[in-house]
Parts: sequence; structure tokens; C-alpha cells
Amino acid sequence: MKPVKVGLLGLGTVGGGTAVILKRNAEEIARRAGRGIEVDFIATLDASAATNLGIDNVRLTDDAFEVVNDPDIDVVVELIGGYSPAKELVLKAIENGKHVVTANKALIAIHGDEIFAKAQEKGVVVAFEAAIAGGIPIIKALREGLAANRIEWLAGIINGTGNFILTEMRDKGRNFDDVLAEAQALGYAEADPTFDVEGIDAAHKLTILSSIAFGIPLQFDKTYTEGISKITLEDVAYAEELGYRIKHLGVARRTEAGVEQRVHPTLIPKSRLIANVNGVMNAVLVKGDAVGATLYYGAGAGDEATGSAVIADIIDVARTLTTDPENRVPHLAFQPNELADIPVVSMDEVETAFYLRMTAKDEAGVLAEVTRILGDQNISIEAFIQKQPENEGDDVNIILLTHRVNEGDMNSALKQIEALDVIKDEIMRIRVEELS
Repeated sequence: MKPVKVGLLGLGTVGGGTAVILKRNAEEIARRAGRGIEVDFIATLDASAATNLGIDNVRLTDDAFEVVNDPDIDVVVELIGGYSPAKELVLKAIENGKHVVTANKALIAIHGDEIFAKAQEKGVVVAFEAAIAGGIPIIKALREGLAANRIEWLAGIINGTGNFILTEMRDKGRNFDDVLAEAQALGYAEADPTFDVEGIDAAHKLTILSSIAFGIPLQFDKTYTEGISKITLEDVAYAEELGYRIKHLGVARRTEAGVEQRVHPTLIPKSRLIANVNGVMNAVLVKGDAVGATLYYGAGAGDEATGSAVIADIIDVARTLTTDPENRVPHLAFQPNELADIPVVSMDEVETAFYLRMTAKDEAGVLAEVTRILGDQNISIEAFIQKQPENEGDDVNIILLTHRVNEGDMNSALKQIEALDVIKDEIMRIRVEELS
């Protein structure tokens, strides 16, 4: 049978890993796909990259649109990243009747609904397993493996850079800025780390996971996003003392009011498996009504780990080249005309427990006044730590762990507490999830 001809857009880390695996495992991949898969045309700004990777007999160009418009190419693999020209290239490939594989989570989270509608119209597949959690097949698990389930919630460590930083802070007592600098030196974080440390990268991924889990349109603009740059060594230590670990978590949960979509630092009990996912590794915990809780763990980035997911998508495309488009697995798990108009709830409606750290003057009655304000908002305290000052007259740290409470009520309480003369600076708050 005629081999599938692949056009590769980008030969960076993931593109290089994809090309190398396709060459090295060509025979095994052909056995799985039912036909050969060959990289035939590559768009790259560095022509020497192909030579350095040992990739021979491949056409090269510095114009990605040449690949997209080439009549011999069956599948376009977009590994350029970003919004533009990636969007234009993908839409042009679809217009030309070509299947598309991409690792671009930002593109899917922001423009996925438009891209999938166009793909549906043209009868082609857009596959994007590599967009989330590197080599972990979480999209296939949600979309196919758990298709019998009503998904109740999912929670994931889906950004390796943030997880590396928090792990180093906990295990080695290093401060945030120091670990971030190392992450940049190691290539885990970009020169501008905003997408990683402020949660934008994780929010892109969570938006996609939530859509697949609950059958709703992609709504990145409604995903609450909070980063880890304000986490201190004190917070990490106090969390440990209370029996928790801080993880930068993406959470999507089905509630009576709608769907929660939120990314933020989270205290998780140390006994939970996901609390022990360290370094740059990723993990996603999914709770289905029939199967219960399932955990997916592995490398969230890297050339061959992500390349593995890219090639799995190419193999899926190869298998479906002769399939009736109406009988293919839907892009977002649910049939396009069956996506539900379930609202994404605002953070004020979300209910979680809270870790609170406040700095106060060392005066009698401070804790009583704080607890009075919390009590007025029906917020009860599960545990507290009050550290005595080293020197008389120094400020003190008060750490509170609350029971579950509505976020809006907590916002009101914190506003009142921060207005007290005895409270110094902004109160640090981190949400708590038991994930039980």
C-alpha cells in the first residue's frame, strides 16, 4: 500500500524528535499503521538541522506554505507553535484537504472551535494528542478509553516547569527566583517564563481537557488562571507542617451550577499519588462515575516524549484515511452537534478549602478578631499555626487552614481582614483540594 507522506512544519525539539523516531522505528510503525509513514517535506529555517539529525532524502524549504500546498503531502504536522502563522497554515492545509497533526495547545485552546468546524466541513482529521502532557496519552484516554463514563472531575500537573520549581523549593529549600533561573538555564523555561510560571500554558491545556471531558465548546477566556510566582519558602514549609504539598494544579469539575475551569497553586494531601509527582514530570487524575479515579503519569515535554504523541496521531490518521468521515472519533470526544451549552462558572461560585498566611502585629486579640470576621462569613477553621516572633515587637505569622467555603465569601472576609490595622501586607491564600 502507498506510504503516507508527511509534511513537517518545524524541525526544532519536537520536530527533530518526531523525525528521528519515524526513521528509527519505521518498521514497527508500519506494522501498527498498516502502511508506511514517511517524512517527505520539511519546512525549517535551519537546513543543517536535517543533516545533523541524520535525516536523508527529504525535501527542505524555508517556506511552510510550500509544504501545505504540496499535492503529494497527505498529513501536515504543525510544530511551529504560537498563534500565527500556525493558524493560517493549519486552515490552509485543511482547505487543501490534508489531515493535520499539531502539538500547539495555544492554537487549539484559542482557535480550536473554528479549526474543528472547518475540518468537519472538509472531512479531514485534526489530531492534537501532543498538545497536552507530552507523551502521556491523556486525550485518547479521555476521548476513547473513558468514553463510557460521565466525567466528574479532573486535576492535573500539566506544566513541568512549574512543577520543577515547586519541587526544588520543597526538597532543597531554594527560593523561587533562584530555581527559575536554573530552569531557564536547563531549557525547562523560556527567557520570558510568563506562560509557564503564571499558569497560561497550563490554562491552554486545561481548557482543552475540560472541553473533551464535559462536551462543551473551548472557552479559554473563562479559565481562571493564577501563577506560582508569589509562593514563598514559608508557604512550602507551612504546607508540609500541615500535611500538604503545594502543586500548580489545573482543575476542571462538573457541578450543578456548571463547569469549573481553574489553574492555581493548590495544597494537596501528601498521601495523594499526584502530590508525589516531582520535577518536570506531568500527571493527570481523572474521576469517572463508572471507573472511579484513574491516574496518568509521565514525561510532559521533551523531544522524543512529545514526538511519541505526534507519531501516535499520525498513525491514527493513517488508519482513518479510508474511513467514512462521519464514523471517525470526534475531535472533542462528543459529536459536533452534541456539544452542551453548560456554563463555565465564575470563581466566586467555586467552593474549596483555603490555606491563609497573614503577617500581623504581635498584639493580644488579633487572632480573635480574624476568626470573628471569618465566622461572620460562615468560614470555619480546621487548623492554625501561630509562630512566636524571634524578638519582642516583631511581627508574627498566622497560618489558617479553613474548611470548604464559597470563594465569594472568602474574598469578602479577606478584604475585611486586610483592612485591619494589625494586619501587614496582602494575605497569602492558596486553595486546598483533597482529591478524594
